[in-house]
Amino acid sequence: MHDDFATEPVKGLPERPPEGEDILWQGRPKTWALARDALALYWVAGYFVLLAGWRIVFGGAEGSYELSTATPYLILGALCCAILLGIAFMQARATVYIITSKRVSMRIGAALILYYNLPFTQIGNANLDLRRDGTGTIALELMGDDRLSYTMTWPHVRPWRMTRTEPALRCIPDAANVAKILADAAETRVSIPQVTRNAPADAAAVAAE
Repeated sequence: MHDDFATEPVKGLPERPPEGEDILWQGRPKTWALARDALALYWVAGYFVLLAGWRIVFGGAEGSYELSTATPYLILGALCCAILLGIAFMQARATVYIITSKRVSMRIGAALILYYNLPFTQIGNANLDLRRDGTGTIALELMGDDRLSYTMTWPHVRPWRMTRTEPALRCIPDAANVAKILADAAETRVSIPQVTRNAPADAAAVAAE
């Protein structure tokens, strides 16, 4: 099978991290969880089951229940669910999330590949949505005036946050542990003083006061 990302020097990154930047975690969404949470697989399946049930109950003549009348709905529902699972599989296969000692990086997109680099200094907060099976989504609240396109980033975003899009590590396994790695790395990075080099002498004097 041809690897579309064989030219990447590091899996998920278009170039090697600078010296002193370490990769702490790397992962991708789980296909089933992505189909369930981002593509509403259960809702779609339930909708067609209800249609089939309605057809069985009310579709027969003289109150008779004919199971065969529900077959087209069940077939169509199965086809739709298969398509959703296929989309989730392609999205998960093409996606790589990376947490380094300085940033969060995302390679996303099944057809159009996009790379996002989110330095910790631009992340104001992270929110974890944890599921019972251990999968979860970590949404990142960004600071500053920069905006990410909701449609271009979907489904790797926090749902329905369109005004200020929150990029997200969607449906990742062992999400609680990944959230801890992110929190520890971000806290360490933000606590490092930012030094401005080659500052004018009068600016340095003002800073000292």
